[in-house]
Amino acid sequence: MGMQLVYTHWSVYKANMENLPTRERIVAAANRLFYREGIRAVSVDAVAEEAGLTKRSLYYHFRSKDDLVAAYLDYRDQPNLKAFQRWYEETSGSVADKIAGIFDNLATSAAHPKWKGCGFLRTSAELANLPGHPAVIIGAAHKKRIEAWLAECLAADDVIEANMLAQQIRLLLDGCFAVVMLHRDPGYMRTAALAARTLVASAPRRSA
Repeated sequence: MGMQLVYTHWSVYKANMENLPTRERIVAAANRLFYREGIRAVSVDAVAEEAGLTKRSLYYHFRSKDDLVAAYLDYRDQPNLKAFQRWYEETSGSVADKIAGIFDNLATSAAHPKWKGCGFLRTSAELANLPGHPAVIIGAAHKKRIEAWLAECLAADDVIEANMLAQQIRLLLDGCFAVVMLHRDPGYMRTAALAARTLVASAPRRSA
């Protein structure tokens, strides 16, 4: 049957575990547990049990928990980016409206009881004293990919300072994750959507 993933930002990639190759089965199990409970709270034993495997089998595919944590974030990389891209494309209107639509969709996701914020930011916070950790490097690269994609969208709309504006939008996005996690109020994301729309709509353009 192959790998079947249904992505929603709050969680969890639901897969038919029995039909996954062993390595992917482990990562899917780690994804569920790490996202829900955090990386410090979840042991390798718990991941192995969730995957329906022995710890020895897990260590055959991953040398350490650090490698597994890195694989967890790598697993989330493309689905997260594709979700942003899909929300952008599905929102009608101007580029300003489309970028605001990303925030509106995040607000809907954040209202779900399984939503636990941004797995990349949460992991980096747990590994704050290990800046060279492979998971931190993967998380930073993921955020840069989102920023670069936003810059491409803005440049295609003739925005002059597309890279700088993409950084501003990214700051709004990551700020939303932090504030909504603190207050459990997705309304902050809708407020950020208004700010993002204003920033993009008022940005100087080459065609102006």
